[in-house]
Amino acid sequence: MKKVLLLLSFFISLAAMGQKKGSPIRVSCIGNSITYGTGLQNPEKDSYPTQLQQMLGPGYEVGRFGKPGATLLRRAFRPYFDQVEYRQAMDFHGDIAVIHLGINDTDPRAWPNYRDEFVQDYSALIDSVRKSNPKCRILVARLTPLSSRHYRFLSGTRDWHREIQQVIEQIAERKQCELISFFEPLYHRPELFPDGIHPNKEGYGIMAQVVYSAITGDYGGLSLPPYYTDNMVLPRNRSFDIQGQANAGEKVSLRINGQRHNTKADSRGRWTVRVNPLPSGGPYTLAVSTQDKNISLENVMAGELWLCSGQSNMEFQLQQCSTGAEDIPNCQNANIRLLNLEALWRTDNVEWQTSALDSINRLLYYTNPGWQVCTPQTSPRFSAIGYYFARELQDSLQCPIGVINNAIGGSPAEAWIDRWTLEYEFPEILRDWTRNDFIQDWVRGRAERNMGQGHQPLQRHPYEPCYLYEASIRLLRDLPITGVIWYQGESNAHNKDAHERLFPLLVQSWRKTWNNSELPFYYVQLSSLNRPSWPWFRDSQRRLLSKIPHSGMAVSSDVGNPSDVHPTNKRPVGHRLAAWALHNDYGRTTLVPSGPLFRSAEFKGKEVWLSFDYADGMHSADGQPLRTFEIAEYLGEYHPAEAEVVGQQIRLTSKEVKHPRYVRYAWQPFTTANLVNGADLPASTFTSE
Repeated sequence: MKKVLLLLSFFISLAAMGQKKGSPIRVSCIGNSITYGTGLQNPEKDSYPTQLQQMLGPGYEVGRFGKPGATLLRRAFRPYFDQVEYRQAMDFHGDIAVIHLGINDTDPRAWPNYRDEFVQDYSALIDSVRKSNPKCRILVARLTPLSSRHYRFLSGTRDWHREIQQVIEQIAERKQCELISFFEPLYHRPELFPDGIHPNKEGYGIMAQVVYSAITGDYGGLSLPPYYTDNMVLPRNRSFDIQGQANAGEKVSLRINGQRHNTKADSRGRWTVRVNPLPSGGPYTLAVSTQDKNISLENVMAGELWLCSGQSNMEFQLQQCSTGAEDIPNCQNANIRLLNLEALWRTDNVEWQTSALDSINRLLYYTNPGWQVCTPQTSPRFSAIGYYFARELQDSLQCPIGVINNAIGGSPAEAWIDRWTLEYEFPEILRDWTRNDFIQDWVRGRAERNMGQGHQPLQRHPYEPCYLYEASIRLLRDLPITGVIWYQGESNAHNKDAHERLFPLLVQSWRKTWNNSELPFYYVQLSSLNRPSWPWFRDSQRRLLSKIPHSGMAVSSDVGNPSDVHPTNKRPVGHRLAAWALHNDYGRTTLVPSGPLFRSAEFKGKEVWLSFDYADGMHSADGQPLRTFEIAEYLGEYHPAEAEVVGQQIRLTSKEVKHPRYVRYAWQPFTTANLVNGADLPASTFTSE
């Protein structure tokens, strides 16, 4: 890091020394059509080099040397070395050079044939720039994104683009150039690329800002990550990182609970401090400062931090809950902290205004209230399940609990997964998403309604694949969460097979985001409702338990409603999620985390013997005979079975089935199933098929 900063200072000094008194610093922008400004009505006015000139001002002279279609590879179809723009760039003798080449090398006529020559050809270009001005400061750019809409995305550009990115990073290191990136700030904004390759004016402006900050070191001064506010919760009893932004090379000081840490922002303005373990409790003051700015966060606690996410049943507010009127007056608890991120525009059956659609495209979809202490005034609009989960953890652990709610009503699982994961693992769901059968009809229809008649083809929506990850999860990644509770699936229940791919990808995506392969992930099985696909979906969720380590599932079928997708009794659901966390993550191993989970079926003549996990004390929840067990000899010909608890097993028989081969339980969309264990936790829907 020190070497990079020294080089940065050295090159800036050289550039200044190389100027005649009063002459501007020359910046040569070398590249292809993206440097030229293809796709713009007026490239001379709106290309990134031109916008960069406006940002830098009269002390700089920016030269635009972009050749549409140019390749870096000298033996490919249009080598930059052979173009007049190359000669013009060399004759310009730039004091600073920005090189952005490689997009066209993803062509099947280039990279597959000549990839082994890329390093030497790029190195030769850098050498040429240095020959034209030995004091030139060279910025090598990671490539702008290529959209999954590109017609060659799956046939090669996706993979070759990423291979070239890796090579460019190594070239920058090997040739002692500064590495900048056009990729990260644009990757989450696909609507800025009308043709999937070339940015629009706003996208070119973002590129100009990247170069401006790299040249000047101006990154806007000191800042902390989003959602670092007064009243927040940080981890207790473990080390963790706090990352932030400052101007390049600025000294940063951080203080908390007697700790003082000093660091320096790198050449891209990024800084990181490793905080030593904080004792549980507080309150603490978190103070961060540079020479020019001070930030002080008050009433910060050290405890456990959980994310509550999903769709409307997680979003469902405490004031809407059947027990809300009883519990809200007693919500005053300084050791529970709430971060309630609500949608600025709900996905109701309305057409959104143009201003809303523009904000949504900019990923500005959530309110930002900051952290709040849990009180009768702040809790009513918070997630009911999130509140009950936090209350139980706080009571059991006697430490501060922070809970973040970012659930969005109606949202499908694919909206919560990062783009990189879907591009590689499920790219077909990204294609023409408003007409894609992987995505539920209702989801697509509601999105089309919100976006309005004749909306722009690239208009974004919270239900779009990747959107909620990009608008929310990506911004939460700097909060060191302990785990996740999740209630979602209603908007994917039409296709359990797609969901069986999506849900593990979602968990994988978030664990990668928080750099924790064992991040606890506890989810709610869909409740009871008269929708025909739901038994299959509930059973699919049960089966996912064995595919996703460090997960748990709370059964909610006993608190459902036959006609309302939003059952109002949320307290038991919060309790069941908390039981998983307490059992798995906080050492409360005597606490039973789940109701009976089907393990196996043994068919003996006319009898079926069922074995379960968490089977101790199995009985009927209401004192009536066990209901909704069915057996069959042939698929599709199920008959009700008499069920009897025998020790830790259940024996099934039916006069109508002489040779049973299949069994299922709670196989009704709205079920009255009544099997529970000694902890009074309900059994899951299951089938042996």
